Amino acid sequence: MQVAANIVIGLVAAIHAYILVLEMFLWTTPRTRRAFGIDQDLAEKTVVLAANQGLYNGFLAAGLVWALIAGGTNGYEFAVFFLICVIIAGLYGAFTASRRILFVQALPAAVGLVLVLLAHQSAG
Repeated sequence: MQVAANIVIGLVAAIHAYILVLEMFLWTTPRTRRAFGIDQDLAEKTVVLAANQGLYNGFLAAGLVWALIAGGTNGYEFAVFFLICVIIAGLYGAFTASRRILFVQALPAAVGLVLVLLAHQSAG
């Protein structure tokens, strides 16, 4: 169970690292604009805001990677905390920006959280 949890934690971290790249470095590119459903004008007007948002996604990814590296009780606690942060951010994004965020961010994090809790329960 722990292996499955770690795989999902890694996947969620990778998703957020990818979002960091899109928002911080590729915000005005056609591919990123299509992914976020924005036009060139809006992308140019919001480039600084997107970069700031990307940085926060990077912090989520870093926290999840830290959970994987730390392992043990510390890793468990970091995983639970950062997965809950991702779920909350995903729910907020789904309600305020796009329902798609629910499936891209919140759902994988929720699956990861369930796996982490099950793995912790079976280990202890």
